[in-house]
Amino acid sequence: MSLVDSVVADLVAEGDALDDLVAGLKPAQWATPTPAAGWTVAHQIGHLLWTDRVSLIAITDDAGFQDALAEAWGDPDGYVDAAAEAEAARPPAQLLDDWRATRAKLATALVAVPDGTKLPWFGPPMSAASMASARLMETWAHGLDVADGLGVPAAQTDRVKNVAHLGVRTRDFAYMVNQIDAPAQPFRYELTAPSGELWTWGPDDAENVVRGPAFDFCELVTQRRHLDDLALEFAGDDATQWSRIAQCFAGPPGGGRAPLDDLKERR
Repeated sequence: MSLVDSVVADLVAEGDALDDLVAGLKPAQWATPTPAAGWTVAHQIGHLLWTDRVSLIAITDDAGFQDALAEAWGDPDGYVDAAAEAEAARPPAQLLDDWRATRAKLATALVAVPDGTKLPWFGPPMSAASMASARLMETWAHGLDVADGLGVPAAQTDRVKNVAHLGVRTRDFAYMVNQIDAPAQPFRYELTAPSGELWTWGPDDAENVVRGPAFDFCELVTQRRHLDDLALEFAGDDATQWSRIAQCFAGPPGGGRAPLDDLKERR
């Protein structure tokens, strides 16, 4: 199985897992708030639908993607929320059917991209494998928001390795968007998979080391949990600094989430 095939298979499985979570919801439950301020379950699925749709356009319709790009830059600070709001206003059954059809088409299109092809995006062009990884990361992260909103535990699977790998690769990006010079030396990452396997990146003798559960690491780099709520260890000043700005998603620095104790008090 090629790298693209493998990542797309995980993307499909992650989408199916989230689908299982929302498929049985009553229409009123789609209005359930999630941890993302102002976003309901419908907003979360609507955002994934919109982004999957634009990803499909980037693969299949260059002129159409340029139109989508121009529209987004017409409101660079608000187009993500506006798109989620528009999709969330649709009847839940229609929204769900559209998301299912669009993500299926996207999976088929991704595995058909010729090797070496760079796909246009809002940032630098990316390979099909990179686009699939980005879609998986978003599906996982927004799925976690949905699970939190519904008050159910999120399933822990080794599919998070795709998210963890993206978190490792985007280390310097987090420094860049925060206008901080990235360290010259690489970090060592030692993460325990949900299955118990040890996943590692970086040199054995690195001065800065990140250790802990891979699931927690993915919550950190997607900014779905506050650092205080994660069982992660950071050895070295640079790794400690990075832990406060870690971000694997595109865009300006994220605001992160409040500690769980603070959220409980507010409720």
